[in-house]
Amino acid sequence: MMDSRFSSRAFWRTLIAIVAMASLSACGGNKPPAVPPGNSAPDQFLFQRANDAMTRQRWLDARKYFQQIVDNYPQSALRPDAKLGVGDSYLEEGGDANLVLSENEFREFIQFYPTNARADYAQYKLAMTHYRRMRRPERDQTETTAAVREFEVFFDRFPNSMLTPEVREKWREARSRLSEASYRVGLYYFRARWYPGAIDRFKEVLKDDPGYPARDAVYYYLAGSLLKTEKKAEAVPYYDRLVKEFERSEYLVDARKKLETLAPQ
Repeated sequence: MMDSRFSSRAFWRTLIAIVAMASLSACGGNKPPAVPPGNSAPDQFLFQRANDAMTRQRWLDARKYFQQIVDNYPQSALRPDAKLGVGDSYLEEGGDANLVLSENEFREFIQFYPTNARADYAQYKLAMTHYRRMRRPERDQTETTAAVREFEVFFDRFPNSMLTPEVREKWREARSRLSEASYRVGLYYFRARWYPGAIDRFKEVLKDDPGYPARDAVYYYLAGSLLKTEKKAEAVPYYDRLVKEFERSEYLVDARKKLETLAPQ
């Protein structure tokens, strides 16, 4: 049987090729104006046109200008930025096919320009191509997992980047999406009275994401699951953590009552 990873890579390479060919075909009848004769800085002319088109959200026009620089001016100092511009145009235009193409552009940038001053930007936007494809917590989390992975590559490679605060905010959203997905599975097990499964899921959330903002619910239901399996001594610390770490929570009142009953002073 063909290796599933190879099959997946082949699928995405084929999709990228098909969409790229379709895009080029669509561009054929609407070519951007040629560089004016005698222009001493054609790459700068094209770059300015591309940025103007991006400002007006004319993604296809912007992409054609950027692509001209990438294809026709290999020695231009603007070529790396133009490569990023192609990726940005796909990313901002959106849609699954465009996001796949955007991902490819940013990966190529990192491959071709690993030491470029904007490599951190490329890695951030690469992560964002997955972030934009994230699904709701109850759905498949493949893209969320990929987004978290690429954000963490950013943190490892560019610890001093000025983009870090913005990237960390997006990472937190993606990481919380994964934790929410696991928490919901645990809550389903809890309600189905399969407490061992619930305990495993809730502990997984706390281990993988100790900063999960909604961990008060995790503490509460983990403690409850432990009580249901006659593990009082293990349950008490989670109620205690809930009370100590959260000034506001819908679970506070009941958690305090549980502590008074289970661990009277």
